[in-house]
Amino acid sequence: MTDSTVADTRRLNSKPQDLTDAYGPPSNFLEIDVFDPQIVGVGRTRYTTYEVRMRTNLPIFKLKDSCVRRRYSDFEWLKIELERDSKIVVPPLPGKALKRQLPFRGDEGLFDPSFIDERRSGLEQFINRIAGHPLAQNERCLHMFLQDEGIDRNYIPGKV
Repeated sequence: MTDSTVADTRRLNSKPQDLTDAYGPPSNFLEIDVFDPQIVGVGRTRYTTYEVRMRTNLPIFKLKDSCVRRRYSDFEWLKIELERDSKIVVPPLPGKALKRQLPFRGDEGLFDPSFIDERRSGLEQFINRIAGHPLAQNERCLHMFLQDEGIDRNYIPGKV
């Protein structure tokens, strides 16, 4: 056996970590929060919107800090767009809650605070799983969803 076939097991020389490295901002981060649900409208035209706040230092995003309002149907639109145009497996959204829309329920149905919070949590998990995927980060629809005030549903799909 020759020396050229033996793997080199020496450690790499690394610089010692100082306090600025240890407690400074992480090298790459992407934080997305879904919060502040608000019920909009009255009667049959009522729906809930959620604030979606993104903070990042990833160079692929044009804004490093953004905050937009989205409703459940906007999350559905994003899921459909990603399934159609990208090569990633898109995670499921929290359910539609069709039974909560039935009349004569004993609670508030779709507008029950516990349901709204449960859905908010599910939407937050959904968007964080998608936005954390490197291939999804290149999709124009994700950037529009996270950073543009309105969603142009007639946009031309593609990469950023």
